[in-house]
Amino acid sequence: MKDKRERFVALAEKRVPRAIHELRLIGNLANTHNYTYSQEDAQRIVSTLEQELKLLKGRFSAGVLKSEPTFKL
Repeated sequence: MKDKRERFVALAEKRVPRAIHELRLIGNLANTHNYTYSQEDAQRIVSTLEQELKLLKGRFSAGVLKSEPTFKL
């Protein structure tokens, strides 16, 4: 059985690259040749992602409780 550190490293090495990939895909939505969006739409996406990153930082520093993702345009 793996110890806690080994499990942490294994999961982090899978999840962080996947999250980076997904963020890049979200960034592709900024391509105005393929998509139409308002600045309000863009700001809502960025604000939501910033809020989630803030919650993530809090969880690592203070163990803040888990929140469910919510996003709608």
